[in-house]
Amino acid sequence: MAEKLEQHLGTGRRKTAVARIYLRPGKGRMVVNGKDWKAYFGDRPELDHVMRAPMRETQTITKYDVIVNVQGGGPAGQAGAIRHGISRALVRSNPAHRFALKRAGFLTRDPRAVERKKPGLHKARKASQFSKR
Repeated sequence: MAEKLEQHLGTGRRKTAVARIYLRPGKGRMVVNGKDWKAYFGDRPELDHVMRAPMRETQTITKYDVIVNVQGGGPAGQAGAIRHGISRALVRSNPAHRFALKRAGFLTRDPRAVERKKPGLHKARKASQFSKR
């Protein structure tokens, strides 16, 4: 009979990006949408720093492989969504990680998003130049 695969699920959101994270016991590989994270994000090491921050905080970088399905938004929003999802999955795998991740602010969903454009304005807040005459 097949062994049951141990994995922990976490969902992360940032701006308009949504990431589903699967943590599986492994050696620290990260696969994003079927590609290695370097192939997916290109030459952006700052995004790797953002994504792996929860694992560095809990010293679990070499303990889990991370499989990610992410959609929506741009690279920075997707990296933030992945960080949020990894944090939630780590708490599911071991509730003792909650304090460290909460203190670092990784469990809080960042509510900032693009403000909508209002009628009569050029952009969300930019208006035409005022002229008295």
